[in-house]
Amino acid sequence: MTTLDGGALVGLALASEGVERAFLLCGGHIMPALYGMRNAGIEIIDVRHECSALYAAIAYTRATGKIAAVMTTAGPGVGNTATGMMEAASMSIPVVHIGGAVSLAMRDAGDLQDMSTLTLMESVSKWARKVTLVERIPEYVSMAFRHATDASPGPVYLEIPTDLLFKQVDEAEVRMAQPGTNRALPAGESSLVDAAAALLVDAKRPAMLFDEGARATLGSYAGAVTELSDYLKMPVGIAGSGCRGAFGDESSNRLLKTNAIGGADVVLTMGCRFDFRLGSGRFIPKDAKIIQVHTDTPQIGFNVRADVAIAGGAGPVARQLLDAVKTRRDPLEGDSWVGPVSPTTTADLPADFHDAKGPIHPARCAGEVAKFLEAEGRNWSLVMDGGEASVWMGVAATAYQPGQLHATGPNGTIGTGPGLVIGAWAANREPVLWYTGDGSFGFYAMEMDTMARLGIPVVCVISNDSSWGMISLVEKYVRPDEIEQRGSCNTDLHPMRAYERMVDMWDGYGEQVTDPEKILPAIQRAAANGRPSIVNVQVDNESLSPFIAPYAQMMKGE
Repeated sequence: MTTLDGGALVGLALASEGVERAFLLCGGHIMPALYGMRNAGIEIIDVRHECSALYAAIAYTRATGKIAAVMTTAGPGVGNTATGMMEAASMSIPVVHIGGAVSLAMRDAGDLQDMSTLTLMESVSKWARKVTLVERIPEYVSMAFRHATDASPGPVYLEIPTDLLFKQVDEAEVRMAQPGTNRALPAGESSLVDAAAALLVDAKRPAMLFDEGARATLGSYAGAVTELSDYLKMPVGIAGSGCRGAFGDESSNRLLKTNAIGGADVVLTMGCRFDFRLGSGRFIPKDAKIIQVHTDTPQIGFNVRADVAIAGGAGPVARQLLDAVKTRRDPLEGDSWVGPVSPTTTADLPADFHDAKGPIHPARCAGEVAKFLEAEGRNWSLVMDGGEASVWMGVAATAYQPGQLHATGPNGTIGTGPGLVIGAWAANREPVLWYTGDGSFGFYAMEMDTMARLGIPVVCVISNDSSWGMISLVEKYVRPDEIEQRGSCNTDLHPMRAYERMVDMWDGYGEQVTDPEKILPAIQRAAANGRPSIVNVQVDNESLSPFIAPYAQMMKGE
């Protein structure tokens, strides 16, 4: 008779589902599962805070299309992940989170970390369950994967009490679940596809818009999007970072990075949620025809009408539309209605990104990072974190390949950067450029020790305005008199804290920069070091990003 403990069953079940990586922080309640995963051949990457494990899994999945497991110990360990679970949900990222729990025999008896974590996880997961029989662990793991990867993917939670993980069971008594078969991505109903194709063919100014909800349903059809764009000379706007680079090198075709819905007469939206990021749809002209495509059908019609509503995957529907358009007309010749389909470089960035003033304009700092990536880091992952910092970097960034850019989702969460760095590196073992504000840097800065331990070649560029910049800038317009008389209210940080000195602990490279001309050379020196390094750049706290500027104008009555 061969016996296995519950931890071994976890490892075998995850490996059976194709899991190759697990992100976690160890804990007494879950240790059998760690050994089980290691023995099943799953690479375990441990971090310094459980929420970083969620962020790492998000980046890993966005870069690879594969699901990573997240494992956290009972009570506080599980509780520390709530924000990460909400982040994954906001971007439709499938994550399988397995949490430990007090033994079944000691529930409600005052044992260590006997907390209602299942209730908490139910509020931030699309599906959450507790296992009560060790023999059913594989069954529940398989169930979790099916829920995580359905037509509307997202994070799921499975809780396993510690006594089940330690318990021995006869292997013959365990029914190992078969992994779910790869499900075909849903296509659109043919008559609706025909109606949408007719609108696109007749359009004078067609435009596409992709959001995070399209990433998981592109499948192998990303090329169809590029071809459809080229066929109709149709610009492709992308909200968020999930689909950046999916349709080709953005620097070689400006249509793949042009949001033109504000001037379009027909708008094709793929996986879009029309929340505040997309102006709740108010940027679309009132007389424009709108085609909405989404697998999450409640999103169709959310804040924006759908003249044609297609329940289907972004990739398959794009292929259907391309085929239907080809039967109706020949490809358009000449330039797009938004201008020539020409290559772009960092030289084409707006004037703020070339500003020579001091203190350094935050756009200039982001622009210098973009120059480095353009010349020397086209294979690097770029992680963007923070408020104003991520806005400026998002404008400057170019995606040269799929899964290269990583940023927060619609929740606007900051502090995601270190976890995203770890996950992006785990996906391809390529170097990472981590661009962050000084406020967001402080959330999980000790993950740099994790990066050093794992040998991750990361260059962290801190856009340092010595404040919680996005809040500070807004308050200057909301309460100008009070700010002038009494100063800011808890939005300032220590003036130019020398964060670059942290890297001395592992012989990384650190440098503080106050001259815009010295940013790029400093990044190059940090990259040459090969260890986790910091370039700490002093930027001004007065320049308004494209996100904040409209709000400030509104407050001023302009």
